Amino acid sequence: MRSAFHCSTVSSACDNTRQTSAVIPSQKWDSVASSCTIITLYYSVVASQHKTHPVPVGMMLLWLATITCTLLFLSPPAAAYPADSEKGRRKVVHVMEDDTGAVIVQTAPGKVVTHRGGTITLPCRFHHEPENVDPYRIRIKWTKVSDALQFEDVFVALGRQQKAFGSYLGRASLEQAGPGDASVIIHNITLQDYGRYECEVTNDMEDDTGFVNLDLEGVVFPYYPPSGRYKLNYHQAEEVCKEQDAILASHGQLHKAWLEGLDWCNAGWLEDGSVQYPISHPRDECGRKDSPPGVRNYGYRHKDDERYDAFCFTSNLNGRVYFLKRFKKVNYLEAVKACQRDGATIAKVGQLYAAWKIQLLDRCEAGWVEDGSVRYPIVNPRTRCGGPEPGVRNLGFPDKKFRLYGVYCFRRNNVDEPTQAPSITSVTTTNSTRSI
Repeated sequence: MRSAFHCSTVSSACDNTRQTSAVIPSQKWDSVASSCTIITLYYSVVASQHKTHPVPVGMMLLWLATITCTLLFLSPPAAAYPADSEKGRRKVVHVMEDDTGAVIVQTAPGKVVTHRGGTITLPCRFHHEPENVDPYRIRIKWTKVSDALQFEDVFVALGRQQKAFGSYLGRASLEQAGPGDASVIIHNITLQDYGRYECEVTNDMEDDTGFVNLDLEGVVFPYYPPSGRYKLNYHQAEEVCKEQDAILASHGQLHKAWLEGLDWCNAGWLEDGSVQYPISHPRDECGRKDSPPGVRNYGYRHKDDERYDAFCFTSNLNGRVYFLKRFKKVNYLEAVKACQRDGATIAKVGQLYAAWKIQLLDRCEAGWVEDGSVRYPIVNPRTRCGGPEPGVRNLGFPDKKFRLYGVYCFRRNNVDEPTQAPSITSVTTTNSTRSI
């Protein structure tokens, strides 16, 4: 009987609590009620064992059960803090933008292509979220990024103020094609302009960047000096390419030349400090005959101590290479003077390659060029003109004083008469968008 009394009394207390808390979900109450029932049953059994003092013990246990039931009711439900169900679930935090908003930059995918002496637009557009932002608070900065992660300032604009830097001074300006246009125009492209550019747009504390690759039409050619093959460290390779109106080629340029058929069995420096060579026709003396065609790569080598040849790159000419017609052949010194008397200079190796590749110069007569070598360009291979493949034939470095040949000269165009009208090359942007 006592057990029934205690149980019913405690259950009544819990029921009263339930009636005053209608806002509590039924799932929580069911859990609390079950716990209260178990507790009261336990305390009733304990009270029944104290037969000598049943009333005081029973009252104490009644109050203890009531307090326990109340605490269970007031405690937060376990379902409000799931544990295992949240494991491995990605949490997404949404942050409200402030008044400045986010800056989103779009640039051209892939690359834009032009030639030396041309004009190019490096495309870059931006917009804000939200869009009601003062345009004079926008800062636009263009930077050239090398493979060695070296940065060269190109151009910066803040509102109406604009400034170009270094070799881009007087050649770079904003396109200003409308709101949100951060594109920059570069005039009179040089060989050194080739590479990767970063467009950065900043609005107060918000900024975003995009990248554009500038490629040049041109030709890659292998080069070694009169002293022989494998005589150049990296810095000397840079210098000899520059002396021959060229720059060290990039891996991308060499790979493209290999796809077009370049086959050269001597390893040479590239602009990133690696040493490579292209093989279109595998043979035992160039690796192994059973190895697949491709660009062989020695990796990055010590720029000061190790010596190889060079792979140079050149592009469009602001002038014309021609074979000087004479009644007699000449030695090297006479060849230099003959070009000077004709209002020209003796052609450099890079200029001869550019004339062959771009201007399609084809001449089956050997002639002196600036470095003391004797070469001739063949566009249409034919009998007695050096083999079945097109290219610039190289007869090496003969004795400058006693050997007699013709000469290839280079006459630069007047400033008012460019070889080719400047062209603006661009690429339509797509949704290659990043948002911060």
